[in-house]
Amino acid sequence: MTDHELDAFEQQLRQVKPAKLPEEFATRLRTTEPKLVAGPEAKPVTAAFPEYLRMLRMSLRWLIPATAMAVAVIVAWQGSQPSAQRPRGSVTAPATMKADDVKIDRRLVSSFDTVARLPGGEPVRFRCENWMDQIVLSDKSRGLVVENSRPRLEVVPVGFETY
Repeated sequence: MTDHELDAFEQQLRQVKPAKLPEEFATRLRTTEPKLVAGPEAKPVTAAFPEYLRMLRMSLRWLIPATAMAVAVIVAWQGSQPSAQRPRGSVTAPATMKADDVKIDRRLVSSFDTVARLPGGEPVRFRCENWMDQIVLSDKSRGLVVENSRPRLEVVPVGFETY
């Protein structure tokens, strides 16, 4: 249909009056009460994430406030120490590192697609990528090498699947 035909059809639909509800059916609707039917138990829908991510999310709920509390206690404890215990005039310069060589590496460890369901039941496709980030700093004058590596998971919704 063209836009002109659609507009004409919508105009015709606006002019049509709805049919009157049969009286018998209307009285039946007014007199009946809705019946509650116990259906199957609704299970919570969870995304198809690896188990270690669920454990991490659960542990972060108490780990973050506990860490903040521990830092506050340590800072309060350090501030309450009398300054007489610290020797005066023994200020040392902080050890600084001059990085001669810096290497940053990102490696894709694995990649997979998964499908999860939204709370409404609609399926969503996700692209999951496991990365390993690595940073290496070198100070050749001191013979110091600092290396840090950690895994990282990226989850990106690719699209909504419709059936």
